[in-house]
Amino acid sequence: MKKIITLSILLVVTTMGTAQIRVGDAVVPYKVTFEGEELTLNGAGVRKVLRVETYSGALYTMNKYTDDRKVLDADESMSIRLVINSKKVTNKRMQKVFRKGFDDAMFGNTQSLDARIDKFLELFGSSTQINDFFDLVYIKGKGIRTFKNGEEIGYIEGRDFKYALFKIWLGDEPACKLIKGGMLGQNG
Repeated sequence: MKKIITLSILLVVTTMGTAQIRVGDAVVPYKVTFEGEELTLNGAGVRKVLRVETYSGALYTMNKYTDDRKVLDADESMSIRLVINSKKVTNKRMQKVFRKGFDDAMFGNTQSLDARIDKFLELFGSSTQINDFFDLVYIKGKGIRTFKNGEEIGYIEGRDFKYALFKIWLGDEPACKLIKGGMLGQNG
């Protein structure tokens, strides 16, 4: 009987430690950890183009947020995970969309960020496949660490860069309103 109880407890703990949620065709974890800080899923959504899912986006934070401004202004560790859902999302297309996203988010005023944006776009030089995922992790007071499928591929310094990057999805004119609403827990 003790073995069954111990096994049941172990199963529950293991399940809780690897809990996931489906976001469209993608599966994302409820919790992620970067530099020893545990972040919890704030919300997630799916980008569709002509009814085809292109990617899913999830926001992870230390505190629960429903206000985009508070996320953008917060100087605390947080992360955005992007999961590729379509073969149409190539690395070239991602670079182009990120460039446009920065321009739109900053209303064309990217001069102070241009060198860092170029460095960031270089991180997306390798080919992408369905189910590839990217973590764009803001480390409090430092900058953005970028991961592809769990492997770090680069670092861009500055809270101002985090602000511009996160504003692509959480700004007044987001890349996708469904993802913005989902990230802020407003869809559903």
